[in-house]
Amino acid sequence: MSDAGTYTLVFAVAEAAAVEVGALGVHEVPAGAYAYTGSALGTGGFSRIDRHRRVAAGEHDVRHWHVDYLGGHEGVSLTGVERLGGARDEECRLARAVAADAPEADPIAGFGASDCDCPSHLSRFHSVADAEAAVASAYRQIRGRADR
Repeated sequence: MSDAGTYTLVFAVAEAAAVEVGALGVHEVPAGAYAYTGSALGTGGFSRIDRHRRVAAGEHDVRHWHVDYLGGHEGVSLTGVERLGGARDEECRLARAVAADAPEADPIAGFGASDCDCPSHLSRFHSVADAEAAVASAYRQIRGRADR
């Protein structure tokens, strides 16, 4: 697998929490599951995922991206990661495909989407199983298009 590409992180939020998301401000995050899609095309590639894991585990305190604020909150746990290797930027297509199956596609407007015209790269689901199913479906859809 390539060392760079696009990824989606799945988070579980056991109880509603107020999360400060950098310049986006404080947001009430209801209990449930959240899928965040980002790109790892720059220097370091998928090592960005390891950084997100360290933030979620409380081993790294620096908050650089919107997802760091969510993942680094004490009431949030990182439960899964999906990756799509390759130099082609699929971040927005995957975020939209994941959101298509989400009951609340844009829980925080602009989350992870400050450099594109997407409403958000974060989607909310009722359960981790629902989030993981939506993510798996989106990745199958995008991978199927790449094979054509």
